[in-house]
Amino acid sequence: MKSKTVRIFTCGFVGVLCLVSLTSCGVGGSSKSSSANSESGQSGTTSGTNALTGMPGVNGPVLFVKVDDTPPAHPQVGLNSADVVYIEQVEGGLTRLAAVFSNALPPKIGPVRSARISDIDLMAQYGRAALAFSGAQTLFLPVLDAANIEDVGADHEPSSIYSRDTTRVAPTNMLVDPKALLNKSINVEGRKIATAQSVGWQFGSLPAGGTPITGVSLKWPSSRYGATWSSDQSRWLLGYEGKPDLDSDGIQLGSPTLVIQEVSITNSIYHDHLGNYTPFSNTVGSGAGYLLRDGREFPIMWSRPTPTSPTTWTLANGSQAYFHPGQVWVALTDSQPTFTPVATASTPAPASTSSK
Repeated sequence: MKSKTVRIFTCGFVGVLCLVSLTSCGVGGSSKSSSANSESGQSGTTSGTNALTGMPGVNGPVLFVKVDDTPPAHPQVGLNSADVVYIEQVEGGLTRLAAVFSNALPPKIGPVRSARISDIDLMAQYGRAALAFSGAQTLFLPVLDAANIEDVGADHEPSSIYSRDTTRVAPTNMLVDPKALLNKSINVEGRKIATAQSVGWQFGSLPAGGTPITGVSLKWPSSRYGATWSSDQSRWLLGYEGKPDLDSDGIQLGSPTLVIQEVSITNSIYHDHLGNYTPFSNTVGSGAGYLLRDGREFPIMWSRPTPTSPTTWTLANGSQAYFHPGQVWVALTDSQPTFTPVATASTPAPASTSSK
């Protein structure tokens, strides 16, 4: 395994001192933001524009939640309120989500599952963020404990914060109450959790150029995602395993900005009880990818020299690749996407075409 997979962070981050309340309204996938976001009573936050979405709101404590992404875990809970959602590959070629919250918190989030080695590097650019999860592999726990992460996992919290949904089947039935979790962690225990700050991307107007598309297909060895552009909603509507990706409220998940980040995915030293090795998605270094916004796809490059560096995103000509304000989804993959082009009146388009 490469040394990056066992990187240990020891630097601290000055976080918030207290938490009074958090709103339950989220950015959703839309470019519209609820006015309730600006009414948050958090102390230690900055209001105005959320750094992760570019929308009006607050920059509150950063909470990562590991969310199961297998078919039994759907519909998932609370993702419509996330600022950022990462799609990661895990054992057996399946996917798991890392959802980032800082502006608004829903009543529940889940189903909560275990942490993975890729999370350490991924979270490092956010400062000392809090990680809500349910367990981890035994050999990985010391590495997680040594990382610059505030462990607010289920092993340390009461059932009033991490509860079981009786309408679901274990292990895809654990939900977390994020407001209670952060209130206990910050107000009661005095933990120092970083507040949201820029992690590299910038928001702005639609760049020139790009290729008009109606949709995209993304694949991992045992998982499939799709996204279709909705001009009515001005966002990419997500599909999972060939069906609309709905949350527990029946709202189709999606976002104005969908980023496909091409990363190297290699086996780590960790594995599950069946012997399936845990993949490591390397988000430090540089690579290629695609920015999808406003019904167009743009080839982009990403760069992140160190784990604590922000990730910068540029177009082919070296200029800034501006994101559309709103929720951001980032797919970490080593497989090429398949784009569906816009049909023209003179030449019928094929059903789909590979980007390369």
